[in-house]
Amino acid sequence: MNSEDFFTKLETQIQNGNPFVAYRNPNDKNGLTKAFLQDSDKVYRTCVFNESGFVFAPFEDENNAFFIPSENAESITTKYAADKDSEVKKENQDFPPAYTNAEAKIQHEKLVQQGIKAIQKGEFKKVVLSRNEDVQTQLEALGIFKNLLKKYETAFVYYWFHPETGIWLGATPETLLKVERDKFKTMSLAGTQSFQGTSNVNWGEKEIEEQQIVTDSILENLQDKVSGTIHRSEPYTTKAGNLLHLQTDIQGILDSEKSNLKSLILALHPTPAVCGLPKKNAKEFILKNEGYDREFYSGFLGEMNMKKEIKRNSNRRNQENQAYASILKQTSLFVNLRCMKLEAGKARLFIGGGITKDSNPADEWQETVNKSHTIKSVLVK
Repeated sequence: MNSEDFFTKLETQIQNGNPFVAYRNPNDKNGLTKAFLQDSDKVYRTCVFNESGFVFAPFEDENNAFFIPSENAESITTKYAADKDSEVKKENQDFPPAYTNAEAKIQHEKLVQQGIKAIQKGEFKKVVLSRNEDVQTQLEALGIFKNLLKKYETAFVYYWFHPETGIWLGATPETLLKVERDKFKTMSLAGTQSFQGTSNVNWGEKEIEEQQIVTDSILENLQDKVSGTIHRSEPYTTKAGNLLHLQTDIQGILDSEKSNLKSLILALHPTPAVCGLPKKNAKEFILKNEGYDREFYSGFLGEMNMKKEIKRNSNRRNQENQAYASILKQTSLFVNLRCMKLEAGKARLFIGGGITKDSNPADEWQETVNKSHTIKSVLVK
């Protein structure tokens, strides 16, 4: 489908009040932007995670996730290529005015200080604390989505609409979970610094420790879900928009007798990169002290139990293997970071950072300001 017809169909879905999601997977070799257009305004939810379709889950109540079933939706695709000249121009233009709300700065630094004190008391090792920020935008949702597609080839870019949730858009760098047959992949992502023209950078003790905490927690949570050894890479620097992060890749084989997709999701979500460690204590602190509802920020979203088409080799004689390959299912879920909720000409941004015993409240505030630039850059024409 050509991109003009593709985007027109998205607009029609909103006019009809029917849910949809449009998205592009990171580093898609085919450059395909996909969409699921639900055929009615019926509300579907999932708590078992064994259906096929697209899931959109909140931070707090993952057992109450919204869902677009593939059997109740039209699937469409298009190729929407980035205009490189436009992309360069957008990199060089000004962001919306810098956020200078003194009261918000004081509140966030106070929140961070509370988190540091709780860590010093031994309540948890790490907690991820966030804030939100409303920004006037010159663009409608479709224009923002196009900007996200042009700017973030290495992120999971999405545009979600549901009458119950409103419009959400984002470009997240973080994979929660990928599963194909019994193989799974996830990642540990933590630490942030601005991209200054090179990825060959030094990391401070605070960022290295934070990333190690995330990695250790994921490995511990997965230990009783897998068969054999869990493999992990050495930490390396990865670029997401105008930011750099520390990343460790983690993969292994699921033990089907001990685990299923739901148990794997619940073992990982919310990750230490968006919540903290231990998970229960950090989450309680967030819900008690952050002072706002994260909604779907730091939740998860993506394709679930989608059938993958396998091209059969006509020379094969083993019909049993061919049949097995033809029913292959894939799940690709992402943590909902670098996202916004759009309503009434305003984009509500959600920005957070990991707090450890070595955190500095003023530095943590500045980190949220730096992160906000990543998403603010797509709000201007």
